[in-house]
Amino acid sequence: MPLTAQRPCPADLENALLAAGFAPLQARIYAARGISQPAQLEYDSTRLLPFTGLKNATAMAQLLADAIAARKRILVVADYDADGATACVVALRGLAWLGADVDFIVPNRFEYGYGLTPEIVQLAHRQANPDILLTVDNGIASVAGVEEANRLGVQVLVTDHHLPGDTLPAAACIVNPNQPGCTFPSKHLAGVGVMFYVLLALRAELRARCAFAERSEPNLGSLLDLVALGTVADVARLDDNNRILVHLGLQRIRSGRACPGINALLQIARRAPSQAATYELGFILGPRLNAAGRLDDMSLGIRCLLSDDETAALRLAQQLDTLNHERKSIESDMQESALATLENFDPGDHYTLTLFDESWHQGVIGILASRLKDRFHRPVVVFARSKEGELKGSGRSIDGLHLRDTLDLVAKSHPHVLQKFGGHAMAAGVTVREEHLATFQHAFELATRTQVTPAQLVKTLETDGELPARDFSLATAQDLARQVWGQGFPEPLFEGAFRVISQRVVGEKHLKLRLAGTAGELDAIRFFSSEPAPEEIHAVYSLSINEYNGRETLQLIVRHWQGE
Repeated sequence: MPLTAQRPCPADLENALLAAGFAPLQARIYAARGISQPAQLEYDSTRLLPFTGLKNATAMAQLLADAIAARKRILVVADYDADGATACVVALRGLAWLGADVDFIVPNRFEYGYGLTPEIVQLAHRQANPDILLTVDNGIASVAGVEEANRLGVQVLVTDHHLPGDTLPAAACIVNPNQPGCTFPSKHLAGVGVMFYVLLALRAELRARCAFAERSEPNLGSLLDLVALGTVADVARLDDNNRILVHLGLQRIRSGRACPGINALLQIARRAPSQAATYELGFILGPRLNAAGRLDDMSLGIRCLLSDDETAALRLAQQLDTLNHERKSIESDMQESALATLENFDPGDHYTLTLFDESWHQGVIGILASRLKDRFHRPVVVFARSKEGELKGSGRSIDGLHLRDTLDLVAKSHPHVLQKFGGHAMAAGVTVREEHLATFQHAFELATRTQVTPAQLVKTLETDGELPARDFSLATAQDLARQVWGQGFPEPLFEGAFRVISQRVVGEKHLKLRLAGTAGELDAIRFFSSEPAPEEIHAVYSLSINEYNGRETLQLIVRHWQGE
């Protein structure tokens, strides 16, 4: 049972926002998320951080401009998740608009694994004979792959956002906000965001070379729907800069100016573009794109987003939707198997979870790791068989444990165990030999124990406290719905006592409620739970807008409750 705690709200920030004219509820919510001045909530494109602050962006732009002038063949090497797919499409569209000869290749995760490997370099060399390999959302750890490209005389340009290892690849140029020496203030750009910034730099370079004297400059802002999708789907932290990117992208989607692929995915999911928010990006579109990389080939998702034909985009979106249904079925079976294995598991005895099953699907282990992390509130690594004797693992972490750094500790203490690893603070991948699985499990547990306290292993729901009666209104819900919420900038949650007037199950799996509280009677719903509520509850909830027959009303979405 999770605990609840009110999110800390620095008084100096709250007072500054009140003095700037914010309403008390707004001041409390935004101050608790680190907002100190109204300008941080202004999402105009002119407030984006300049590309000049991103290390090597200008240098890479010069190399790309030279390549365009020389008609060199550029091959984009993509990753097989939603961030990699959107970054690839942003690169393909943007570079083509700017005059490049460009194509793409995306590794099949089951044949080639992640990143610019020597095998992918050789495959690209045979099939496309490129002059330049441009990585998106990968490459920072591809030391061997870049070495192979150099041997073949192929220039490599790396755009990535993952954390670098001890050795950087010997690429011609690297743009990554997390590489040593980069002072770019936003360290949380997704891979698609990095590629977008490189295009901004390239357009400026071509402008300086008078390349647009006889043709119009492309509007790179038309790529922001893709940037928003990749940023949210990759669960990138929504710092000030990322919120601008996502806000501008959502504006394009809501106004009907998204690319046909995004519109098709929304149509298949029966979602209105005009109502799109970060939820749709992260939980509706993202999983459908990711399903291609998890079960089949991400080139399917890339072609969907790349298509300018609405009919073709809709056909591809339908294929992605079918794959996503298949993914859900596989995930359900894997979760059932995992929970059966953990039937007698006592979380109090362990700081981590490491699991492997011969039958588990390599493309779905990341989702299973995420589900188990949420259930047990422990760092989790789930393994599946890759090839003979080799296991590939996907990990998810909790707040307070940097997963990639923890794997680095394991690698340093047991150099023979980890074949390779990489990732972020909250998610990472790792490869081990099957005979080393038990050693890894023990080393991962020990490394985690040195960094996490028992208190951090207790799940806590942070709320924004009780909502004053005057703020239980449709206007409040509408005001909150206009904001960009997500990772690092969480949607407001409130808590309070209610009496349950009525309740019934709708759609066979959701609980519809009528609650009485300080603001009178209110409609509420608890999704994916048909468990009856007691007569008196202390609920954690968010405000939402319920649309029915063209009428909008206030509705609470109950996230958690305890009996009073």
